[in-house]
Amino acid sequence: MTAFARRARATAARMHPELSLVSFTLLAHLEYQGGCRATDLAAHYTLDKSTISRQVGALEKAGLVERRLDPADHRVHVLHLTDRGNEVLVQVGDARRIAFRERLAGWSGADLAQFADYLLRYNEAAGEEPA
Repeated sequence: MTAFARRARATAARMHPELSLVSFTLLAHLEYQGGCRATDLAAHYTLDKSTISRQVGALEKAGLVERRLDPADHRVHVLHLTDRGNEVLVQVGDARRIAFRERLAGWSGADLAQFADYLLRYNEAAGEEPA
């Protein structure tokens, strides 16, 4: 698992020079949620607010994320992807799909099905644990 995580971080760095694996994960979550508060990110990933604050600050500085007032509560800021953030997320997603296709090109249909089943099983078990 350590080798898998190390490879994932290295691959993320090659996919887009300004987007770490953590940054990609946060952007993907914001896209999936249609925006959320920084405190929601911290709670979802069980990270300290200061850690999320640093990550979000870097994403804002890179022009990938922006804060908008919550229309329901003007005391709250909601994080949203910028147009550039969406573009980068699409680019990285496309590059990841190509890399996966290349890496799995020699696998048989049965191997791919078994691998997918194992990944589903693993993720379902992980879903029972805290995020």
